[in-house]
Amino acid sequence: MKKLFLLFTLISSFIVSAQETGTIKGLITDANGIPLAGASVSIKVLNKGAMTDFDGNFAIENIEVGTYDVSVSYIGYATLEQSVTVTSGNATKLDVKLNESNSVLDEVILTANKQPQKITDVPATVNVISARDIAEFPSFNIGELAARQKGVDFVRSGVLGTGINIRGFNSAFNSKNLQVTDDRLSTLIATGLPMGSFSTVTKDDIARVEILLGPNGTLYGPNAHNGLVSTITKNPRQSEGTTIAVGGGNQSVLTARLRHAQVINDKFAYKVHFERSQGTEFDYVDSVYVGTTAYKELDLDRDFDSQKYGATLFYNPTSSSELSAYYGHSNSNNIGVTNAGRNQIKDWSIDVAQLKFVSKNFFANTYYTWSNTDETYAMNQRTQNYVSFIENGFSDTEARERSFTEQWFQTGANFGEGVALDRGAVFKDASKRFNAEAQYNNNWDKFYLTAGAQYQLDMADSRGTYLLDEGGIDLDQTGIYTQLEYKLADSGWGFLLGGRIDNHKLYGSNFIPKAAITKKVKNGTFRITYGKGIAVPSILNLKGNLFGGLVLGNGEGFTLTDGTKIQKLDVETINSYEIGYKGKLTEKLFIDTNAYYNQSDNFISPLRNIADAANGNNVTHIGDQPIGDVIEGSTGSFVLTYLNFGHVDTYGLDVGLNYYFNDNFRSSFNYSYFGRDLDKNDLANDGNLDGQVLESELPINTPNHKFSLGVHYNKGKFYGAMYGRYVQKYDFFSGINVAAETQDQDGDGVNEIVENAQVGRTWNYGQLGGFTVDANAGYNFNDNLSFGLSITNLFNADIREFVASPVIETLVSFELKYTMNFFNKKSSSNN
Repeated sequence: MKKLFLLFTLISSFIVSAQETGTIKGLITDANGIPLAGASVSIKVLNKGAMTDFDGNFAIENIEVGTYDVSVSYIGYATLEQSVTVTSGNATKLDVKLNESNSVLDEVILTANKQPQKITDVPATVNVISARDIAEFPSFNIGELAARQKGVDFVRSGVLGTGINIRGFNSAFNSKNLQVTDDRLSTLIATGLPMGSFSTVTKDDIARVEILLGPNGTLYGPNAHNGLVSTITKNPRQSEGTTIAVGGGNQSVLTARLRHAQVINDKFAYKVHFERSQGTEFDYVDSVYVGTTAYKELDLDRDFDSQKYGATLFYNPTSSSELSAYYGHSNSNNIGVTNAGRNQIKDWSIDVAQLKFVSKNFFANTYYTWSNTDETYAMNQRTQNYVSFIENGFSDTEARERSFTEQWFQTGANFGEGVALDRGAVFKDASKRFNAEAQYNNNWDKFYLTAGAQYQLDMADSRGTYLLDEGGIDLDQTGIYTQLEYKLADSGWGFLLGGRIDNHKLYGSNFIPKAAITKKVKNGTFRITYGKGIAVPSILNLKGNLFGGLVLGNGEGFTLTDGTKIQKLDVETINSYEIGYKGKLTEKLFIDTNAYYNQSDNFISPLRNIADAANGNNVTHIGDQPIGDVIEGSTGSFVLTYLNFGHVDTYGLDVGLNYYFNDNFRSSFNYSYFGRDLDKNDLANDGNLDGQVLESELPINTPNHKFSLGVHYNKGKFYGAMYGRYVQKYDFFSGINVAAETQDQDGDGVNEIVENAQVGRTWNYGQLGGFTVDANAGYNFNDNLSFGLSITNLFNADIREFVASPVIETLVSFELKYTMNFFNKKSSSNN
């Protein structure tokens, strides 16, 4: 009887204990009642939480009775906190509608740690271009919105061409800022350059763009050297419907876009997109010099066009996991600026296929990229080739035909006495890339772990036009990373420590560490961070073969006649130290500011001639192969290649202020300062081995001061913004391209650089920079139909933003957009 009584007592105690807990459940939607799948609902004091399923429902069970602050967050939306009382044995209902973030401090972002985080918790400076910013910018080229972000160097090379740089070291081949789209690299395979207008996604399918300043290589790998630009597209479950947009503008710009997204059922959803854009570049011709005579670019075609299309299928194995399959395609014709003059891009296509799995704790991603062009050519080289034939008596027809592949070198006084040199101007590309990544993340109380591995295989193929790629070039690299965070919610302290090891087939292994300390205060967060970044040599740097072996990549090193060994290229490195603060100065004034100090080493030099034919010291071997076996007929008497050199310290600060007059009207102010310390007495900083250290050898190419001031208005059916942007005049050196003030670089009393005159193989128009004003406005006639107008360089200021590029005249674009949803998913409560 005593044992039976004891058992009854234990059971009763268990029942009483069970009744001392309850549940919180409910539905999370956006302001329009559309369920938000994957929203985070958490009770921080209990370290309990849940993610909403694909109908927006959630449930947190076994909560001890009491009153708790429940936090609800979702990427791109303002975080909401609400007090909830849990009663014994009951389910407390919590239905929440989240609004898109209007405050820079409330927003949740994804990119920094590959996990959703409130922006104030991120130990980095982050700019966000939101879905609203994109929707209210009536131009097909949303790259212009980067001009409105703090700490970003924005340049425009024409109607179509836009680009960004972060914290210095800009050039026409700028690969130090990694760009990713939906967790896949958006970079060209052989050159490492950002895809830019080659991207396969369209404006209406972009949910947001997150720009991180400073090194981010620990999680993202090589080339997140100075910064990271991450584009995130829309999920059909939060963006169902059909959008049709047509637009136009001056310079004969026309664009048409279509996006359709549909949720089929709880398991399947899909989206498709299409775009066709075309126009004509400004009436500008870049001078091509043969000796001191300037020639126009041969067969210059200023018309540009692009076609893009893609589709994604989403499958949900469970309520908390998603599998997506994507295919995208683009085809482009335009003009591209390079270090050696401009390229005429001809039918350059990009294809991408991706398979991605996402769940609460696991992430897996694999994708394949194809790049293809057969007729793209360097206008500068082709023009020089053409001139060599014409000046030696060849017909125009023959000169044009042979100018794609040869240059004529006259050896005698009579016609036909000479030799055709291999000086190919055509750039063919049939390169491919395979990427794979797996990641695990979890948290235990105050500890948060992220660990993963990445693999990349580049399969470069120029069909023998500009690479040493007989039989193809296969280069693989593997990276393993981990990151640990420790967060003390009560005191506001946070600690982050991460590291990555990357191993590459040619340049070996590199360790990329990262560390940060954050401290929350009442109105914001202070941070101290350290990060290392590496910028890796491109395949062109490593395996280039241009102009019949005159320019060779340095992936294996060289040997000279006297036994001298020229070391193969290594990675460039940067060690970056930063302090910053994000927070409120008043109830209406928000600030995000930072100061940083960078130590940069091992730059990739300008092209250098490593042979000394006058003294009989030629290149004999490339790696362990005789040069004549690699380049048929080469004696190695003249070889241009790339070497590592130098050290420079750079420093600066960025300040971003946002003032909210009311819910409809706000202003923003951004200011950036950049400085550098280059030891001109250290010959290790001599980029071209002429015994002098010159600023032009180090492509920092960044203004010391820049600022912007903007106003934004959005009320009822009307929206508008106006931005003034000032960039202090600055020198820009990039290969043969020069944009600089008159100067005596070496102190010998002679101006090597003269403004508005020929400098080397190009014309120097003078420094870049100036002041411009941009504006945009629009009107929503109803929930479906809207019209917008955008004006770049409103007052037609005489300003040149990039080398080998025209003055940017006023650009006007407009857009009419119609959105309909025949499949509107009605929200409902979960009882």
